[in-house]
Amino acid sequence: MSILETDGDRLLTALRGLLAAKGIATPQEIAERIRITEGGSPAQGARMVAKAWVDPAYRALMLSDGARAAEQLGIPMRGAPPLGVLEDTPELHNLVVCTLCSCYPRAVLGYPPFWFKSAAYRARAVRDPRGLLTEWGTVLPDHVKLRVVDSTADYRWMVLPLQPAGTEGWPEEKLAGIVREGDMIGVTFPAAG
Repeated sequence: MSILETDGDRLLTALRGLLAAKGIATPQEIAERIRITEGGSPAQGARMVAKAWVDPAYRALMLSDGARAAEQLGIPMRGAPPLGVLEDTPELHNLVVCTLCSCYPRAVLGYPPFWFKSAAYRARAVRDPRGLLTEWGTVLPDHVKLRVVDSTADYRWMVLPLQPAGTEGWPEEKLAGIVREGDMIGVTFPAAG
């Protein structure tokens, strides 16, 4: 035992050993899952959004089965909860929150930002979502309906934001470069630059 090894490290080692001994998960499977989790980032989701903006067939797939759409771009989703994709329209804006903890589509957005996990964000997103968005600088016209969707352990959500005006005809790579994490949660809008 290393002097720097903590009780948590020992517990994790024991748990991994037990999973292997019971035939539940091999060390290689555990390592692969860690690699997949660590590989998740907002850049993955931005690639999906950009492709949906330029490819109607991909957009339809993304809206009907987010996990399959992610896998089509080489983003591994095996073992992850289903991924739902909420489409913003000129009449509807979506905001994602996890009211219980921090359920988040890590494969496509990476680790949740600190504010997503905060009690303040979770409460305001439900109690005063328009006020919360205004604090982010996101002002919705009165006619735009705001839908707050709860991400859970059983089903994860991301937003397909509206493509900014003036970006029509841009290549996917350039479009992906303007999509931020907050845009895919619904607290911000993508901007052309």
